[in-house]
Amino acid sequence: MTIKICGMRDLNNINALIDLPIDYMGFIFHDKSPRFVSNDMIEILNTIDFKAVKKVGVFVNETIEYVLEKAAALNLHIVQLHGEETPQYLMTLRNKNRNLEIWKAFSIDETFDFQRIIKYKGFAHKFLFDTKTANYGGSGLKFDWSLLKKYTVRTPFFLSGGISPTDTEGVNTLKHNQFHGLDLNSKFETEPAVKDVNAVKKFIQMVK
Repeated sequence: MTIKICGMRDLNNINALIDLPIDYMGFIFHDKSPRFVSNDMIEILNTIDFKAVKKVGVFVNETIEYVLEKAAALNLHIVQLHGEETPQYLMTLRNKNRNLEIWKAFSIDETFDFQRIIKYKGFAHKFLFDTKTANYGGSGLKFDWSLLKKYTVRTPFFLSGGISPTDTEGVNTLKHNQFHGLDLNSKFETEPAVKDVNAVKKFIQMVK
């Protein structure tokens, strides 16, 4: 199981988390998010040695030019598309930068049609399933994980949406062949963009 910590911005907090067994770290480029990364912040982030941790940029309905600009500025390994981006959008992005891995996020509730995902097959390297809300992620709300049994595509996925330090048992009992990793965010925060390092460390020890 891989671990992604999302919504990062604080220099000291990032440096503390890098020493944990974390695989990915997410940076949000959606200006309506309280965890938004500004251009000034990018300069600070570029002073950090991320070691083996891969950097993920999170985008919502942005132009391809904007995504590529931020990917180059922060030397991103992955872009996570959290809006209504089409398969054509993903294909164009892949053609413009073959070095970028692309993840497509979907907002899940009991009405979600998992057949929608099929048309993205082959364009996204991974999928991410978050809780459907009025906004795009970061709500701290959890969807019904039993809905994942409806997912039959062979592309690996991340589980997101309101995962908390008390969810270790639920995570450890979740069985799905394509379950690749966890996306941790607001439920591990002491304030927006600042994670409780000890809570993250303990959680990882319980689920790894």
